[in-house]
Amino acid sequence: MRTIWGLLLIGAASFYPFFQTDAFNFLCMDTSVYAEAAEKHIEGPLKMDVILEREYLDGEVSQETIEETIWTLEDFWAKYDQWQLVDMDIDYMVFRRKMDDISPLLKANGYFGITEDGTLTIFNGRPQKTNIIQSFFQIDLGKLESTKCIELKKGIPIMTKDRYVEVLETFKSYSTGEKYAN
Repeated sequence: MRTIWGLLLIGAASFYPFFQTDAFNFLCMDTSVYAEAAEKHIEGPLKMDVILEREYLDGEVSQETIEETIWTLEDFWAKYDQWQLVDMDIDYMVFRRKMDDISPLLKANGYFGITEDGTLTIFNGRPQKTNIIQSFFQIDLGKLESTKCIELKKGIPIMTKDRYVEVLETFKSYSTGEKYAN
C-alpha cells in the first residue's frame, strides 16, 4: 500500500509544474493571460496617424495626414462619422470623403480652355499645351460662336463649383460626341 501512495504522490508532484504555467492559468481566471498582457502594454492614449483623403468633383484627390491621440474609441469614431474608412493598419487609418466642391487647385489657378484639336480642357493657369489638368470632350468649332471660342482660347477662370458646372453645361451642347479621359 505504501508503494501505491508513494507512486501517486510522485505522479502528482510531477504534474504540478505543468499546471502552474501561464498557458493553463486561463482555465482558473476570468480573462486570459494574453489579454492581460495586451492590456499591460497599452499605457495612456493610443496615438495613430490618420490620413484624410478628399475627393473633389473635378477628380482631384487631396491627402492630409494628422497624428490623432485616441482617448476613447467612441469619441474617435464620432469625429470621423462623415468619412468612409478605406484602409487601416496597426499604426494608421485612411478615411475618404467625397466633397461636393471643386478642388482648391481649380479654385486658385484653374482655367477652362480649348486644345488645338478642339477639346474642352481644364488647365493649371492660362491655357497652354503643357499644363493640362483634365480633358472633357471635343467641341464642334463650326457650331461655336466666335466670342465663345476667343473666350476659351484666353481661358475662363473657374474659382467656384457653380462656375465649373455652368461652363461644362454651356459647352456640352457644342460637343461632337467624342469624349476623352483625364
